[in-house]
Amino acid sequence: MLRGVSLELAAGQVVHIAGSNGVGKTTLLRVLAGLLTAEQGGVSWQGRPVTASFEVYAATLAYLGHSDALKADFTARENLRHEVGLRRDVTPAEIDDALARVGLAGCRDLPARVLSAGQRRRLAMARVMLSAASLWILDEPFTNLDHVGVVLLSGVIAEQLDAGGAVIIAAHQPPAIPRHTVRCVELV
Repeated sequence: MLRGVSLELAAGQVVHIAGSNGVGKTTLLRVLAGLLTAEQGGVSWQGRPVTASFEVYAATLAYLGHSDALKADFTARENLRHEVGLRRDVTPAEIDDALARVGLAGCRDLPARVLSAGQRRRLAMARVMLSAASLWILDEPFTNLDHVGVVLLSGVIAEQLDAGGAVIIAAHQPPAIPRHTVRCVELV
């Protein structure tokens, strides 16, 4: 159960949600993403409760949960075209650029089922990138990534912040995001 949690986030900022296993990090992110309703208190975006206009709020955020939420038989390109296409029109060039930025250019035509766990995580992050959302809510985004993957993803997050976006990350280790100070909120 979460109690007494309060955080504010502005454009260009990143917040790290920390805490032991089972303390409520994922629950907090799900509440912030509108997937769960808070028993007490609430979530506001741009000064208004998200419940006042949830569709507007939902259009501004991209959520990456524990599951990569990929279609196993779709190729990397097909996964991105399908998932991002539900939100906005996306061009093949945008898809290929996102795959290159997460180090998957050579895997674009492979089905997700043959990708390693780290490659699937990178593909899921490419989906978040292509969403064009100003708020990213990321639950353990570095899971299964090797050092190169962590560096790539940290750079992608920095680009989001540089462009005026905001990011909330739940992770066991504090993320090192280039050019940005990471503010920590510890759940107990």
